[in-house]
Parts: sequence; structure tokens; C-alpha cells
Amino acid sequence: KVPQAKFDKGTYRNIMGNNATVLGLLAASEKSGIDLYYAGYPITPASDILHGLAARQDYGVKTFQAEDEIAAICCCLGAAFTGSLAITASSGPGIALKGEALGLGIMTELPLVIVNVQRGGPSTGLPTKTEQSDLLQAMYGRNGEAPLAIVAAASPSDCFNAAFEACRIALEHMIPVMLLTDGYIANGSEPWNIPNLDNLPEIKNNLISNSEEKYLPYKRDEKTMARPWAIPGVPGLEHRVGGLEKEEDTGNVSYDSLNHQTMTDIRQAKVDAIAESIPLIQTYGDQNGSLLLVSWGGTYGSVRSAVDYARAQKMSVSHIHLKHINPFPKNLGEILLKFENVLIPELNAGQLSVILRNKFLVNSIGLNKVEGKPFTTEEIYNKILEIIGKNNA
Repeated sequence: KVPQAKFDKGTYRNIMGNNATVLGLLAASEKSGIDLYYAGYPITPASDILHGLAARQDYGVKTFQAEDEIAAICCCLGAAFTGSLAITASSGPGIALKGEALGLGIMTELPLVIVNVQRGGPSTGLPTKTEQSDLLQAMYGRNGEAPLAIVAAASPSDCFNAAFEACRIALEHMIPVMLLTDGYIANGSEPWNIPNLDNLPEIKNNLISNSEEKYLPYKRDEKTMARPWAIPGVPGLEHRVGGLEKEEDTGNVSYDSLNHQTMTDIRQAKVDAIAESIPLIQTYGDQNGSLLLVSWGGTYGSVRSAVDYARAQKMSVSHIHLKHINPFPKNLGEILLKFENVLIPELNAGQLSVILRNKFLVNSIGLNKVEGKPFTTEEIYNKILEIIGKNNA
């Protein structure tokens, strides 16, 4: 028997992940007061985002189908420079092509959201199959020390929340943000409780129209580490941009070695500062015990179902799901240390495991699947049994 689902009261519609991403981006544009600009190149399974936004000219959205992936992100940089909320979307091969221009966005500290609807790789790989194999690409896939923020959606309807959050971070912190979804949740659907736009938080931006003192384009807010966002052509706010290293505060080209160290540290500090505005991780189940499952992205549903079943069998099993991956929530390391074993199911060869071991020295156990298909609840539950059984032997 399948019991009746329990839903909160509200108005529901059926929604697919890419459509939810479109609506999340539109909502962020509305709540920030910044016009949305989208440039992209068609690629499976991300093309529906271009289709969805192209139909929303009634909301002032500007869309452009570029001749290739590189042109698309370069157009977005120009749009961000001139005061737009700039969005581009692709999948793994296209994200690779965008890498150099993405580094330019990090150097110029412009608000930009890059949606990666992950598919099987490498190269052309499996365009119609799902995977989570672009996490390390999102974290490290650029030349130089080039950190950016990373947000991951958990389900088709959560693509709305994740897209809104990615835009918030980009605008409030003046930084490129990578939004990770995948083919499974992008093309999957679920009932969605339509939110009231009035209840969504306002998104602050860093636009300035004048400066009482001499304008310094890289002088930043002490809390968010964001630099001011000046539109070109405004008298008194002239400034330089480009890919060469910037002098602190002035933004002038600088080859000074100590300045390069300072600016490298600042670009990392910009990412670290985001942790102050994201929620702490909430542990589902016991706050400490035998086994903690850590998931991210579209594996949420199958992992939570397996944990629920294990807990119904009186097993000491808990679960946390990561939506913010760079930076992590501030209490993540503290939670990981409270459990005897940590299991990380991923649709890749163990990429989140690598990152968590590097940052927290966690001896995690991986459950890795690279078949182009999502996990079943049974696969995860059987791995839980294997670990719990060893502990009780």
C-alpha cells in the first residue's frame, strides 16, 4: 500500500526542475529590482531554461542565443558590468568551455549565475543520462586560485529555491555563483506549493549611482566583502576592469607580488563571508550515533527514504543534505565528528568525499554509482545494512 501523501495547505501545481529554475531566477530579479539577462547556447539537458526565459519578455527579461558557450558567458559578463542580473546555463562540456571567462568574472567580481544541469561525461558523454560528476569542476575547474560560490538543488521544486538563493548570493556578495542541478531533477517533476512572492525575502544589491569621495571600485563592504557596483558611463564612477590582477581598492593593474597575495586572499575571503548568511545544517534523526549519511543534489529523495526505512527498523542512522557546498555551513565539521561512520552516496566516483576529507579529515565511506541512472532506495538501504551489520558483528 502507498499511503496518502501529506501536503501543507496551499495552491499546488506540477513542476519540472528546469521550469522551477526559470521561475526562481524570475523571482530573484523581481525581489532585487535588477533586470534579468540570459545568454546561452543550446545543450541537453539545460536548453529548457533558455526556452522558458525567452518567453518572459513581459517581465523585462532579455535572452540571447549565442553562437557558442564562450560567447554566451562573455555576453553575460558584459551584461553584469552594465547592471543586469546575468545568467547562463549549460552542462558539463559547455561549463568547461566557459572556464576562462568564468575566471574573468571572478577577477572583476561581477554578479553572475552559471547553471550546470549535469549529465554523464566526460566529453559529449551521455547527454540524456544523469550524473553528479561536475562537482570538482565547479570547485576547481579554472586556472589560478579562482574560488566561487556553489549551490546545489535537491529536487525539481527545490530548483526554484536554489536558483533564488544563487542569485541572492551573487548580487549581495558580488561574486559568480555556480548552481548545480542534474538531468534527473531537471526533467523530473513533483507537486510544488506555489510561494507567495510577497513572502520571499528582498535581495539587496550593491549598485551605486554616485560617490561623495573618490570612487574606489575594489573598496569593499567589511561584512559581505562585496565591492560597489558602478554602471559604466556615470560621471565620477569611471573604473578599469579586465583579467589582469587588480590593485587593492583602486582596481588598477598591478604586478606587485604582495598585492597579488592580498587579492588572492580577498577572493577566498569573499567566498568564506557567504557562510555568515546561510543557515546551519540541521541533522535529520539522532544528533550523534553510529552512521550519518551525507548527500547533495538530486540524491536527496532516495537517501532520505532509505534513512526513514532504516530508522523504522530502530537503526542508529541520521542524515544531512548539503545545499551550500562552497562555502559549507559553519557547523558542518562539528556535525561530522559526532558520528562513528559517515556514508556519502554520490552519482560520481567520490567527489564530495574528496572535498570533505580534504577540509575536515573525515574518513568517509563512499557509495558511488556512475551508470547514468539515479540511486534506488534499496541500493542505499543495503549499504546502510552492510555498515550497521559490521558495527554490530
